[in-house]
Amino acid sequence: MANNFSKSIFRLQSLLFTILLLILIASIANAQGRRRGVAGKPSEIQVTPYKTTMLANGRDEVSIKVVVIDGVGTEMSTTNPVKFSLQGDARIARIQDVNKTDADAKITDTAAQAHFNNGLLWVTLVAGRTKGHVKFQAKADSLFTGSTEIHTVQPGKPHPVTTAKYTPKKVKDKILGADISFLPELENRGMKFSDNGNPGDAIQIMKDHGFNYIRLRIFNAPANPKGYSPNKGFCDLEHTKQMAKRIKAAGMKFLLDFHYSDYWADPQQQNKPAAWVGEDFTALKKSLHDYTVNVMEELKAQGTTPDMVQIGNEINHGMVWPEGAINNLDSLAQLIYAGVTGVKAVSPSTTIMLHIALGGQNAEARFFLDNMAARKVPFDVIGLSYYPKWHGTLADLKSNMADLASRYPQQVMVAEYSQLKREVNDISFNVPDNKAVGSFIWEPISSWEGIFDRSGKSNEYMNAYPEIAKKYNIQ
Repeated sequence: MANNFSKSIFRLQSLLFTILLLILIASIANAQGRRRGVAGKPSEIQVTPYKTTMLANGRDEVSIKVVVIDGVGTEMSTTNPVKFSLQGDARIARIQDVNKTDADAKITDTAAQAHFNNGLLWVTLVAGRTKGHVKFQAKADSLFTGSTEIHTVQPGKPHPVTTAKYTPKKVKDKILGADISFLPELENRGMKFSDNGNPGDAIQIMKDHGFNYIRLRIFNAPANPKGYSPNKGFCDLEHTKQMAKRIKAAGMKFLLDFHYSDYWADPQQQNKPAAWVGEDFTALKKSLHDYTVNVMEELKAQGTTPDMVQIGNEINHGMVWPEGAINNLDSLAQLIYAGVTGVKAVSPSTTIMLHIALGGQNAEARFFLDNMAARKVPFDVIGLSYYPKWHGTLADLKSNMADLASRYPQQVMVAEYSQLKREVNDISFNVPDNKAVGSFIWEPISSWEGIFDRSGKSNEYMNAYPEIAKKYNIQ
């Protein structure tokens, strides 16, 4: 009786996890401005900040682009009045229209109201003098609310993590990559893949269409009750080892993405693993270093050493909070260095990437990279996320990548994207000064604009990749 009850509870937990996974995938797609809605009908206020980190010095500014989009993500002209609100130590300084002239707006420090002119408004915020978070919202009747969060920081004097000089390694092979970390979960639910009616392994199908690199995310203890995959532990070390074998067996290269968390890590959340909670900073650095070493040793022992490693995921607001938050730049640099030395202790030849979610945010990208350079953090590749809703236009991406290539010794790549596949890759493979590396598309087997449909069949989005691979001589 008790055994049957336990089995029932387990089946219920499995069902609930599957439902939560489906909700997560759907919510991510919605967050990218791809809501299933009506083309041509206003649906959502889209807020794009051109910095999400401001200096808490009483004068630093950030510009926020505010537009209305329809149900498929197209910008629209509308006459809707929009109300803005602000929480935190900052103020709304001005609101301008598409021509950067003053809009007809009523403004107080923490609230404002304006009408869209030609479908676009620019809102300028000025930081106060307190470290913390600023929350900005834009609301209008009958439209989904737009919002963003901005960190206000005081960098302090940099303290280098090492006195050693480091010359970034050059990635010689061009990368046409994909993050397909969801694959084991989809296969566990019975999903099968095919190409033009021919059944096949998803990894091999992608290789046959020009992909040469796979990225996998890894969580410390995702099977924890509050982890990414309660009870099942998808994206833990054992699942990663199994996937790494498949990648190498297909003759592809492998990027490992350390989240250093039991759950998703991104600019909005970088929560430390439960096992590290309560440790002092010295112990925390050792835990991060030792965990990195252990993962690398396990992968190396089975012949699947990662060719490239990310030390953290989208870390422009830091990682392993609160110690490694962007407000604690020295501590953040030390934690990154602990990860770097952990990788290099096992595989000195592995390439190191720092991944920031700032495809079109040049000022913030420079702020982060300047502070890492001042602290002598050694790494090889600058990785950017690019989702138009959050990271601006293609022109913003192109300009930012060109500027970073000219300023820093590292190569530059797009580490995450989904939409505008041909356009993003044209930019990624044409960075000046021979600094181009390539790109990784995020979860193209399961999310919006996927290269497989929901039944696992390859689709028209897949057809873009043989052309891209041929155009840029992907091997």
